[in-house]
Amino acid sequence: MTPGGNRPGQRRLVLVTRPEPGASETAAGLAALGLIPVLAPMLTIRPLPVRLPPHVVAVLAASSNALPPLPPSLHGLPLLAVGDATAARAVAAGFTNVCSADGDAVALAGLAARTLPAGAAILLAAGAGQGASLVADLRACGFRVHRRTVYAARPVRTLPDSARLALAGQDLLAVLFMSAETARAFVRALPVALRPALAGVQALAIGRPAAEVVMHLPWRGVRVSAKPTMVSLMALL
Repeated sequence: MTPGGNRPGQRRLVLVTRPEPGASETAAGLAALGLIPVLAPMLTIRPLPVRLPPHVVAVLAASSNALPPLPPSLHGLPLLAVGDATAARAVAAGFTNVCSADGDAVALAGLAARTLPAGAAILLAAGAGQGASLVADLRACGFRVHRRTVYAARPVRTLPDSARLALAGQDLLAVLFMSAETARAFVRALPVALRPALAGVQALAIGRPAAEVVMHLPWRGVRVSAKPTMVSLMALL
């Protein structure tokens, strides 16, 4: 990874590849820092019908995208969230007993091991094709895990015009990557003609998997947040 420095010149634009509704929340945080967000969500989120297991003692959410499809009948159960933003959304959705792991999937498994009864049946609400390693970690802790696919994330195939203009100009400071999935979609959608423009732009990733996806592009630098949280990612700006 190459170290970043102070903001070069007067660059104030930051490209946000996170899908909604998180993209707008990130935009608000950037604006509070005096930066100008450019929204380019690289995934679209589609909720799916939920087939609930017969009995669980808690719900785990490794992404805030898993929350909207969950029915009110689960709101009284403990909900363990991967991070503070997901926890806040869970409270807003109606869950009354919410705890944040303030980290990643590994931290979420650790939180479950510390707070839930050994051998308990738990519901892991996940996206299509996601959560396999978390399921393995939870089962290694002795839990009976019911993984349910509650949403699907589809890649966006083209960058919006606002993102193309930002990439082609001289005011773009950084591109934020919240997951390897958004990073892969960005790489596929990025026109070859715009790749040289990345030489003055930093890639800021919330985790190493996302950083490794974009590492081959000609960035000014690629940096990874100290923790897999939005607060830590924003600290790189």
